[in-house]
Amino acid sequence: MTTETISSTPSPAGLPHRRRWITVLIWIMMVPFAAWAVLRAAGWDAGFRWIQLAAFTPYVAAASVVALLLALSLRRWTAGVAGLVIMGAFAWAVLPRAFADPAPAPGGTALRVLASNLARGAADTKTIMDLVVRLKPDILTLQELTPEAAERLEKAGIRKALPHMVGEPTPGVWGSGVYARFPLRADQAALNYGNFRQSVAVAPERNLQIVSVHPCAPRFDYKAACWAQGLRALPRAGTGAEPYRILAGDFNATLDHAIMRELLATGYRDAADVTGQGLIPTWPQQGWEPVPGVTLDHVFADARIAVRSFGVHRVPGTDHKSVFAELELPRAAR
Repeated sequence: MTTETISSTPSPAGLPHRRRWITVLIWIMMVPFAAWAVLRAAGWDAGFRWIQLAAFTPYVAAASVVALLLALSLRRWTAGVAGLVIMGAFAWAVLPRAFADPAPAPGGTALRVLASNLARGAADTKTIMDLVVRLKPDILTLQELTPEAAERLEKAGIRKALPHMVGEPTPGVWGSGVYARFPLRADQAALNYGNFRQSVAVAPERNLQIVSVHPCAPRFDYKAACWAQGLRALPRAGTGAEPYRILAGDFNATLDHAIMRELLATGYRDAADVTGQGLIPTWPQQGWEPVPGVTLDHVFADARIAVRSFGVHRVPGTDHKSVFAELELPRAAR
């Protein structure tokens, strides 16, 4: 009686079939990364789901390395070349935010800007005031500023540090305001799309226009339109004798949204990007499992204004970190 031994080693005839399936699986893995890179590069901001997903582009960029390494490790060279192209497209889009731009020589007038989303007015007033005392901002922009929050800030002494204010405190998420050390006037009615009021103020002595930015959040399909309208309504960057312009607050968008890149292309610079800190998440402050943090809060300054530093600060009671930028106006702007 004989015993037959069954080998688990694939037969030579089965090896090509197995290799083909591995190649197919690698290409299937590549497709979502390629589609994401193409949509991002093409500037497609349609559909509220894509608007939401685009904010997570830096994480997708990091994950694309896995597909590339898998292709190279299995010697699928064509797929590896495709992976390199995809990763290169992501690197071109994302990596510059992690490197500081050359700084111009000092010689202007310092201007410090602090921005904070108060989460329906629930942000801790003491922490906001501590930041005002410690950072000494010349301008403070607040979003989701409610009448109750404005009253608490008044009682805490906000007007001693920043005596001038333009804004529309409003119940819920819709209010905003601009506080400053120097005189302000309302330049126009607040930019109002979807009931989100983005306060616009002018400092005549500084030839400066400031907007407390807060377009509607694209949480639902019907919000996508007012999100785009609110961002497109923001003033373009100033040139020549036009006022210097600063946009600060919760943009509900990242630099991976085409509408933000279009705004920057008018002549703004993002303070976080300029200082090499453009990948620091600002929302959600604590992180929501399984949602990682993204960079929704920004300080945009037009190109005539130098950017010296940038930082983020935690504030209890809100899901957004505060953002702070040290800027420098040309000397003639005082």
